[in-house]
Amino acid sequence: MSKNTQEERVSGKALTRAAIAEMLAENFERLPDIDQKLFMYGPMYLGGNAALAGLISNSLYRRALNVKQAPITSSLPMAVLPFLTTFALYNAAVSSPLMSGDLNCPSCALMRGALVGVVGGGVYPILLALPVNIGLATRYATAPTPEKGNLLRYWVDLSRPILRRMRAVLVLQAFFGTYLSSRHFEMYTKLAQITFGPGGEELKD
Repeated sequence: MSKNTQEERVSGKALTRAAIAEMLAENFERLPDIDQKLFMYGPMYLGGNAALAGLISNSLYRRALNVKQAPITSSLPMAVLPFLTTFALYNAAVSSPLMSGDLNCPSCALMRGALVGVVGGGVYPILLALPVNIGLATRYATAPTPEKGNLLRYWVDLSRPILRRMRAVLVLQAFFGTYLSSRHFEMYTKLAQITFGPGGEELKD
């Protein structure tokens, strides 16, 4: 699409969401190379942190339950699933809305990034590690099995010290998610100005 065509479409005030997304995508390569790489690969780094959080929480639960069996079998999903979940959540909540022109509020972008970091990259790996390791502990009888009526209390008591240890990871994930989304919103602002000119700021209204 030529620049004149873009200007005509902007001046016509008849831009649909699909047209805005198409124009933003066409001008994406005009951003600095470092911005392009951060936009494309940034969610992978957030997902990598989630995978690390999954491995840490898995290790803590294994120690708490005295589980020594199946180290690879339990560690592999604890790394892969948080990575994929966090990567997909960030793209769905931040990257895709930005590239379609649907996310024009900087504070909303920062909040979404922080929530994805905490929920997808921190809370989810912890919650995932709990049933995995309780199942292993039950199968290999490495820890006493609680009575049916005390299951919830047992899980809470087991998870409380692990959550305290994982507090720093949750804070780090919130910080990184916020930082990443703030940088992505800055890139979106640059892209809007490249695509629509100085009037691209109107997209943020």
